[in-house]
Amino acid sequence: MSLNELKQYLTFNLGEECFALEISKVREVLDYIAITKVPRMPDFICGVINLRGNVVPVIDLRLKLGMSAIQKTVDTCIVIVELEINDKKILMGALADSVQEVIDLDQNQIEPPLQLGTKINTDFIKGMGKQDDKFLIILDIDRVLSDMELKKAAMTFRPASEV
Repeated sequence: MSLNELKQYLTFNLGEECFALEISKVREVLDYIAITKVPRMPDFICGVINLRGNVVPVIDLRLKLGMSAIQKTVDTCIVIVELEINDKKILMGALADSVQEVIDLDQNQIEPPLQLGTKINTDFIKGMGKQDDKFLIILDIDRVLSDMELKKAAMTFRPASEV
């Protein structure tokens, strides 16, 4: 990728922090809808939603990243992302406190993840984006869940290709 090539990112808030996902991983953004709890799932898996007749798991990104649980507000939304698990694509919802905007970032606006005692495991982080005078934590959504968690999700939920 050339230094002048821009990539688009969806920015969203979790608590006071601003995060971003590559737009190519985002399928859609939904207003908060009822989530059906699924027994015996880890705490960060809120349950499932009905997305046009298909079952889609929803995670609380705040819990997964070591923050307090999300508190539903008028701005709370579900970001539907596409993950690759065992060579199959599945859809997953990620709760966000609010979605901000889609932005363009050049490679020179992205720094490697910092290794300084942050609350977030840096394996999840692709980099730190710089926009104006603020930083965005760019998540690698395919690495937010561990391999074991992904395998459990893959056995529980259908691939996106079936959606």
